Amino acid sequence: MTNLNDLHKSLSILLGELEQQVTFRPQQLFVVGCSTSEVIGELIGTAGAMDVATVIYEELQKFAERHELYLAFQGCEHINRALTLEYTAAEKYQLEPVHVVPVKTAGGSMSAYAHTQMRQPVVVENVQAHAGIDIGQTLIGMHLKAVAVPIRTSVKTLGEAVVTVATTRPKLIGGVRAQYE
Repeated sequence: MTNLNDLHKSLSILLGELEQQVTFRPQQLFVVGCSTSEVIGELIGTAGAMDVATVIYEELQKFAERHELYLAFQGCEHINRALTLEYTAAEKYQLEPVHVVPVKTAGGSMSAYAHTQMRQPVVVENVQAHAGIDIGQTLIGMHLKAVAVPIRTSVKTLGEAVVTVATTRPKLIGGVRAQYE
């Protein structure tokens, strides 16, 4: 069984290292993909854990508040990886809500928990986030801007789940004469 205190501590360290490497701007989108099943050492989509979702959500919410970010929680394949986020974020980014409520068995524990905690949650089909975290190889790449840049941290797993964090950058265009600075 995954120790929730260790999970909290590891996620806190990971986010601290991310903060040291990436400068966030207010109201950017930060996508979260998370298999709580993988965190507790089970196969993705087989053993959702709301207690794990609670710990992860609380730590990510503090992180988002520090940087004034909008969190977007990716659901599982059963809702086509749709994302739960605050209505204000959907409005700002002109994202069209869809009609579904994520639950543990269709959406996943993380997305379902986030849906219960947000002030005005909506679900949208797609985002183009500025950065994100993938806990348990949930494949968040489809929800990141075009040029994703992996960020290396000392934390490689959360519980038993492989964890990856990424930021994005604008595309570099032009040729040998182009300047970027």
